[in-house]
Amino acid sequence: MTKQSKYPVPVPVESVIHTVRGQKVILDTDLARIYDVEIRRLNEQVKRNKDRFPADFMFRLSHDEWEEVRRLRSQNATLKRGQHRKYLPYAFTEHGALMAANILKSKKAIAMSIYVVRAFVRIRAELTSRRDLEKRLDQIEKILLVHDDQLKELFDKVRPLLLPPRDPQRKPIGFDIKEPSAKYGRSK
Repeated sequence: MTKQSKYPVPVPVESVIHTVRGQKVILDTDLARIYDVEIRRLNEQVKRNKDRFPADFMFRLSHDEWEEVRRLRSQNATLKRGQHRKYLPYAFTEHGALMAANILKSKKAIAMSIYVVRAFVRIRAELTSRRDLEKRLDQIEKILLVHDDQLKELFDKVRPLLLPPRDPQRKPIGFDIKEPSAKYGRSK
């Protein structure tokens, strides 16, 4: 059993992790909220420690990426007065989020970084299990396609055996209707 932190998690961390450029990231606004610091302070510390944030730890979103992420975010989350973004947000990868906790140096940021890392690990595990499931389903589909062809061949061979045999010497049952002849006064 894990020990409970004395700091409550302000938001479910998995809900603020987005996929951008093929990577799982947390935006600076969400990370600041989780670490309980002002966005201004977080970005200030990031700029002061720029060498700790290479491109695979943090990057700035393009305008199109920001619009896409904004559409995916909750419709209920609206900005309060004075909280409009002047600059495009930063996106932090798992390692960048951990590095941000280290540069903030607050006890809460360090404690919350554990939740952030665990959320990334859970998402990675879910993706891995999903990929394994997809591989297994592809294998099953290939096997079934082979079996489908084999079953079709078997049915094609068995079907003629299920039909009743035709005896060429046996007369068919019923009346045989022939055309009336001219002999009886009927003309064609």
